[in-house]
Amino acid sequence: MLSRVADSIYWMNRYMERAENVARFVDVNLNLMLDMPLPGAAQWDALVATSGDTDYFREHYGEATQDAVLRFLTADAAYPNSILACLHSARENARSVRDAISSEMWEQVNRSYLQVREAALAGTVTHAPNEFFSAVKLACHLFVGLTYLTMSHNEGWHFGRLGRLIERADKTSRIVDVKYFLLLPSPADIGSAYDEIQWGALLKSASAFEMYRKRYGRISPTGVIEFLLLDPEFPRSLRYCVRKVERSLVAIAGDRKAEEIGPAAARTAELRQAIDSDTVAGIIAGGVHQYLDAVQTKLNDVGEAVHQTFFAT
Repeated sequence: MLSRVADSIYWMNRYMERAENVARFVDVNLNLMLDMPLPGAAQWDALVATSGDTDYFREHYGEATQDAVLRFLTADAAYPNSILACLHSARENARSVRDAISSEMWEQVNRSYLQVREAALAGTVTHAPNEFFSAVKLACHLFVGLTYLTMSHNEGWHFGRLGRLIERADKTSRIVDVKYFLLLPSPADIGSAYDEIQWGALLKSASAFEMYRKRYGRISPTGVIEFLLLDPEFPRSLRYCVRKVERSLVAIAGDRKAEEIGPAAARTAELRQAIDSDTVAGIIAGGVHQYLDAVQTKLNDVGEAVHQTFFAT
């Protein structure tokens, strides 16, 4: 019974976080389009490529136009990683554990799904995308706040945080990857006025612009990479998320024997130690895309280890 409840709370939080991050993911592109449009479909091909589901998109939508990509990532109920599908999955997981979560949490998940479904049917996604994505992000923020304030910080709560932060770490790395590897027109643009505009748009889409400016002042690629990947205090940074994942695993371990949580704990500790030893100079020298690709693989390993350790049986 505990595994079923923990599993559902874990995935409820992952899906809510995924919905928010898809909204942020597309928002990066919309902000960049205003300042530095790319020719043809290149601007939207980037999003399709980094979703990892290019074959599905080509089969169902064909060319990567703005309208097609927005529908694909937001309102396609058959695509499991769209905002609508994520919120539906979060809602179904919440429904199955209503006795283990607060009524406020259930109401917020349900409300979020119904609002997005209504907006999808009304065409708000394509007619007013900025308003739509702002509403999605706010709805997900409310859910996180309600989870923190209305649910006992017990084992179930830690499983929820575990799912949320694994998802957040992965999506932060992908947002940076979109900018650095796919949306930068050429190496010659690094350090140009266009480059600064793009990094500024990236920070705003991660709700990191103001905190970054307070710490670093002027926007620079080096500073942004360091802040979003290695900062120990900003709640959307890769380093912060992985550290909190490890802490929740420690809390979940409790009186369990070490071998019972060994794979999940070992892979998380390995990733955390690697990030703690990383430097922005080393990341850039080795290639930002290559670094992020390796991080995403390790995060997938952590997620798989969590599943095998706690939920597979």
